[in-house]
Amino acid sequence: MTEEIVNPPPETQVLIDDLDNPKYYINRELGMLEFQRRVLEEAMDERNPLLERVKFLSILGSNLDEFFMVRVGGLVMQRDAGVYATTKDGLTPNQQLIEIRKIANKIMVESREYWHNTITPLLEKNGIHILSYSQLTERQREFVNGYFEEVVYPTLTPLAFDPGHPFPHISNLSLNLAISIEDEEQEEHFARVKVPSSLPQLVPIKRSSGGYRRDGSTPRHHYFIWLSHLVKENIQFLFPGMKILEVHPFHVTRNADFEIQELEAADLLEVMEESVRNRRFGKVIRLIVDKNMPMHMQDLLAQNLDMDNRDIYALDSPMNMYSLIDLYPIDLPQLKYRPFIQSFPDRLRQKEVFDGNTIFSTIRAHDIFLHHPYDSFLPVVDFLRAAAHDPNVLTIKMTLYRVGKHSPIVKTLLEARRDYGKQVAVLVELKARFDEESNIGWARMLEQEGVHVTYGLVGLKTHCKIALVVRKEGENIRRYIHLGTGNYHHVTANLYEDMGLFTADSDIGADASDVFNYLTGYSAKKEYRKLLIAPINLRQRFEQMIDREIAIHKNKKNGHLIFKMNSIVDPIIIKKLYQASQVGVKVDLITRGICSLKPGIKGLSENIRVISILGRFLEHSRVYYFHNDDEEEIYLGSADLMPRNLNQRVEILFPVEDKVLVRQIRKNILELYLSDNVKARNMKSDGTYTRLKPHSARNAKNAQQIFIERANRKNQTSS
Repeated sequence: MTEEIVNPPPETQVLIDDLDNPKYYINRELGMLEFQRRVLEEAMDERNPLLERVKFLSILGSNLDEFFMVRVGGLVMQRDAGVYATTKDGLTPNQQLIEIRKIANKIMVESREYWHNTITPLLEKNGIHILSYSQLTERQREFVNGYFEEVVYPTLTPLAFDPGHPFPHISNLSLNLAISIEDEEQEEHFARVKVPSSLPQLVPIKRSSGGYRRDGSTPRHHYFIWLSHLVKENIQFLFPGMKILEVHPFHVTRNADFEIQELEAADLLEVMEESVRNRRFGKVIRLIVDKNMPMHMQDLLAQNLDMDNRDIYALDSPMNMYSLIDLYPIDLPQLKYRPFIQSFPDRLRQKEVFDGNTIFSTIRAHDIFLHHPYDSFLPVVDFLRAAAHDPNVLTIKMTLYRVGKHSPIVKTLLEARRDYGKQVAVLVELKARFDEESNIGWARMLEQEGVHVTYGLVGLKTHCKIALVVRKEGENIRRYIHLGTGNYHHVTANLYEDMGLFTADSDIGADASDVFNYLTGYSAKKEYRKLLIAPINLRQRFEQMIDREIAIHKNKKNGHLIFKMNSIVDPIIIKKLYQASQVGVKVDLITRGICSLKPGIKGLSENIRVISILGRFLEHSRVYYFHNDDEEEIYLGSADLMPRNLNQRVEILFPVEDKVLVRQIRKNILELYLSDNVKARNMKSDGTYTRLKPHSARNAKNAQQIFIERANRKNQTSS
């Protein structure tokens, strides 16, 4: 097999040498839609608890909203600007839009059919009932009408459209009702009512029956009605004296892919606030309408929304799939994943480790590795809390990309500055898409407390995750560092799979200081001791390490690369991996989302395997393993293998140098992922995925579940 790869027959030589041929690359946007199909598969997987399947449908709706707002929005801008340049796979913006419409429409139709035909009946069997207005009992109708009158009605604003009233603005992601009305002169009019997004979209109805028997065999019944249906049934109250002819829901998605002209921005904070406001007014790039909406009403909407009729999707309800998340809080634990107790690494298992000097002496003695969410995120919070309280700590520096609301991380930084007088410097990335408002609020609050706040470098988004604590120890200064693959977000740390490292390594500490100088000041430094920094040296060093693996394999025949990431799109890296495969290097890619590389092509990529794992937790860590002739190297970090990460973002890949940790990550984590046959899918060379099936229950391997069981065993051992 190796001989054939190294010395291919003449008839395949041209094919093998032509690594730039578009047919060897998969379109990024179509690859993302293939990922959305895998999310839909999780909703259809009967092995997942019912409310978790509902949650996957909600996630699919949210993902598609963002996909249209950002990816499709960007393509529409290119098309309208007359851009005909092709992507690496050979498609123009307009060609991509044509393909996206077909695939996205199919996914949206299938997800709603599955909701109605499969999920809704299963919910009914488990005591969760989503009722139409006509199905309500007299008591239920009395309740919802009272709710409408007291809560909903005051929030509604009917907007007419006629010569005296211009067509109303339809805000992004809003759910609306298009209403056809007839007046006393039998003249027809159009009006729009926005369904309030501030209220639950699934209105809970007071229980009229059900409950638990003594043996627990009868579930408590939960009743809901869609808010849009409730408004529709009471629409007459908004138009007294008028005849309601038709009422149809519709959902608008606008372009949110705005470029920030930083070079002309005197105050980036104000520019970002303006950008967030403008998002409401972007071009309409998707209109979801009720499948029963007549064509004349669709045409009226398309014309007045200044949009292409081809971007109208006539679908069954619900218009907004994300709103299904309203069902998840129902207290039915048997319909959800079983909870587990997060563990602590052995060196951090004692609570008192965060008292006094203990946390710092523990890190000083050994690097500490964390694998979230199986390992708790609390050590990261406690590390910063210890730094805030410790009188020997002089400075705390951090990057904040997404932290969410009520962040204990930010509160600790505020406390360190306000209550303990520490010098605190924070880089807040204002361009973290859809977290801008939250980050703007935190930035202003930090500034008010005297924290040094910066917003990163012009033209670059700061995506790296790093915290630096500078501590005085006797006559010396020592640096303690936390580096991670995920955000400093205490909520998503329980939902996303990520990795982190505490270290007091002096070279990494010196690099960390240089990174913050680069981010907050002026620095043209090109050489770093151990960290790989984008856009400075990460791409160059990464390519060199792949080339090194190729060179080693030519002599030793033991080359092996294992890369785990969200996406691989960068054409230069893909070509390097093709070259590695051609000489026989074994390449395993664990890619959650987009993979533009085509595996399994004879003479090109037959030594490359690509798997994607979707499950209970969002796989989010980036891990890069190089066999390196038995001198194994592992880098962790925030960077995916995409042009934006390597060229237009500040990213960090950091080495794991403790040989025990290297073996642990390779054997206990990466190899387990590669052996998964429950949640893993194999990618085929055409870009589609096939789900793996264990031969029997005995040999079934679900990597995420095994990580959970390990955490549970560790807790049982320590208790």
